[in-house]
Amino acid sequence: QVQLVESGGGLVQAGESLRLSCTASGLTSDDYAMGWFRQAPGKEREGVSCISWIYGTTDTSDSVKGRFTISKDNAKNTLYLQMNSLKPEDTAMYYCAAEFDYSGGHLCGAPPTDFGYWGQGTQVTVAS
Repeated sequence: QVQLVESGGGLVQAGESLRLSCTASGLTSDDYAMGWFRQAPGKEREGVSCISWIYGTTDTSDSVKGRFTISKDNAKNTLYLQMNSLKPEDTAMYYCAAEFDYSGGHLCGAPPTDFGYWGQGTQVTVAS
């Protein structure tokens, strides 16, 4: 059974930083993609950043490019999202998601509906 557990959210001021973590268990192979998605009240869930576990290729939303960095620790089965220069519009519930990727590393960039495993979410609130 795949489980994803996020941590690291919180309340910060605009311009500050946070690092989110997502620890995975139950993924029986390395051929998967893991990503961060977010959903603000009244808005659809959107992709933030994603990484292919085997190939290391990444896909990052233009709205956070240059401010957010995705990374992974293979030994710890942990995904990270370093968020710098946070803005009030980054306020959302952030979710970690995973899915087995048989497309040669091209699953990143796919919509949230293509990911079958989800964490419980961690709230990020950025005050102006």
